[in-house]
Amino acid sequence: MISKQRTTKETEISVELELHGSGKSSIDTGVGFFDHMLEAFSKHALIDLNVSCKGDTHIDDHHSVEDVGIVIGQALAQAIYPIENVERYGNATVVMDETAVECDMDLSGRPYLHYEVDVNGKVGSFDTELAEEFFHAVVLNARITAHIVMKRGRNKHHILEASFKAFAVALRRATAKNERTGIPSTKGVL
Repeated sequence: MISKQRTTKETEISVELELHGSGKSSIDTGVGFFDHMLEAFSKHALIDLNVSCKGDTHIDDHHSVEDVGIVIGQALAQAIYPIENVERYGNATVVMDETAVECDMDLSGRPYLHYEVDVNGKVGSFDTELAEEFFHAVVLNARITAHIVMKRGRNKHHILEASFKAFAVALRRATAKNERTGIPSTKGVL
């Protein structure tokens, strides 16, 4: 289990993460819909994840969501690198009723996010634009390349939940153990 903490004037965050877990989670960020998304992420990535965040939600949820992404990304980086004996690449399309969202991922060591998810407004009190902020913080700090693309959808809740689940399943597949890969790069290093 990897433990990471981060304290700023805006947030106080603690994360515990087990990359090859069973999908158990304990999440308390003070942002209800975000808690729901992190629980789905944990379950479908099969990552054991404990997250505690005390943030300045009296202002808005931005700092809490982004900073949790930073700390989860840092924990993932510690769990993934140096990369060896894993698949490296993963992808998934998650369907929720009328919605389909795809995530393609490379544990490249080179952070990049392509986020093409057309959803605006709020789900409950959650600003939908914060999902992109979360994913950007995760991939930057975990040094992952990820493309998250909405293929179709109308319901904002379904779209965001499918995005988190697609990212989770792609990550699970990319980090799947495979002793035959060694260092999965023709360069011999990642």
